[in-house]
Amino acid sequence: MKTDVLVIGSGIAGLSFAIKVAAAKPDAIIHVLTKSNNDVGNTTKAQGGIAVVLDKIRDSFEQHIEDTMKAGKGINDPEVVKLVISQAPERLYELINWGTSFDANELGELELGLEGGHSQKRIVHHQDLTGKEMETKLLQKAASYSNIIFCDHYFVTDLILKKEESTTTCIGVRAIDRQKAEVVSISSRVTFLATGGSGRIFQNTTNPSVATGDGIAMAYRAGAEILNMNFIQFHPTALYTKNQHSLFLISEAVRGFGAYVIDSAGNRFLFKYDANGELATRDIVSEAIMKELQQSGKESVFLDCRHLEAEAFKSHFPTIVQYCLDEGIDFKKDLLPIVPAAHYQCGGIQVDKFARTSINKLYASGECAHTGLHGANRLASNSLLEALVFSHQAAGNVVEKLDSIPLEECEQEVIFQIDVSKEESDILNNFEKELNRLMSYNLLYTSEENEKQRVLSKLKFLDEKIEKLCKNSNPEFFELKNMIQTAMIVLEHAIKSKFLNKKETHKFSN
Repeated sequence: MKTDVLVIGSGIAGLSFAIKVAAAKPDAIIHVLTKSNNDVGNTTKAQGGIAVVLDKIRDSFEQHIEDTMKAGKGINDPEVVKLVISQAPERLYELINWGTSFDANELGELELGLEGGHSQKRIVHHQDLTGKEMETKLLQKAASYSNIIFCDHYFVTDLILKKEESTTTCIGVRAIDRQKAEVVSISSRVTFLATGGSGRIFQNTTNPSVATGDGIAMAYRAGAEILNMNFIQFHPTALYTKNQHSLFLISEAVRGFGAYVIDSAGNRFLFKYDANGELATRDIVSEAIMKELQQSGKESVFLDCRHLEAEAFKSHFPTIVQYCLDEGIDFKKDLLPIVPAAHYQCGGIQVDKFARTSINKLYASGECAHTGLHGANRLASNSLLEALVFSHQAAGNVVEKLDSIPLEECEQEVIFQIDVSKEESDILNNFEKELNRLMSYNLLYTSEENEKQRVLSKLKFLDEKIEKLCKNSNPEFFELKNMIQTAMIVLEHAIKSKFLNKKETHKFSN
């Protein structure tokens, strides 16, 4: 297969990039590959919204910049922060012009919500389904371009490289066509990684099943620079369900709406840790909850919504209300049990202001990329904005250069996929459970270096074992391999990082 532009991933980063390139280059062919259906991913899961300065009387770009830098512990890239926040209104109105709907008042003015870490109301939202609304409208917009071709159920296993003396160039990818059960090579002028995050490597996560660090692992194996993977954000309010890996997210906006975080005795304990209480940043709230759980021995703390105006709450958060009701929890009279869960990967594939990686012709945007916006901790509702801005930056760069980029030939040998045996499947499942058991909040943020080293050694053993036992062309094998390798990178960066002691980042690449 050959194409002009190859996009890996169909969330907000991949789709907005594809749409802009398709519009500017109607003769160029853009293939969008997804390992599941094209509407599955972290974008669809995003509840809160997108942070945009619209109220110029009370708010300003400067305040949003300050909030972002403060949340990121000051190790954000100031130029990138300014770039992203200053573009926010323009990127928002593009979404609206593409058909995206956001909540507005009777006068047609966009409603602005408040979330933790924000000094002003600036969160534009669509009830508690903002990501799903964006994804739906972006898919519809992309479908209107005849030069955008979707290839669902293609699992990309590796980047195809052309290495010369001083440069490495990405000339395509290898992928498993899951419907035909065969491995194919795809040549492209430009490859754009929009593969999302890696939350599934952890004990608990709010991420969907596809968030397995594929882009990180592929880029790492190709020799791309990877930065600050130890900065994994845990969302403080995931709905606690015993013995469940994937937990339902209770949006940041619920605390912004006035919900309290309390312990089993009904105490609002967050003020012991930060004067902002429930509106402190996610890292502070998560750390406070973990300390309380460790001290009390309880399984969860609670979100108290009982004092809130019921009809207004239901109007703002219909998805959350219905999910809780399905679980037997009525917010009007019951407390919502919550725990922190792995939510967002602040580090990733290092890119410049045009989303270019350290490998020629390879771009990255969205959660898989490290742009410098987030620093050590992402400010709520900055992620969708970051994806839009960097995909916009990348599209402009690609459109300008595409005609001058040659299409390199990839070897087109077709290899048929080998099915996983029952024995191999059991081994893979056990390895994944062991990975999830090892990768916890406490390991990453409270354990000593020797404990991190011990777990890293175990992960290296698992990585070697899986290569020996299950080396075949099967998506399950590659997905677990990517998860283990991404977890290893997270721990390696955590061990080498000096940030916790000296407020410094660690630049680590293979």
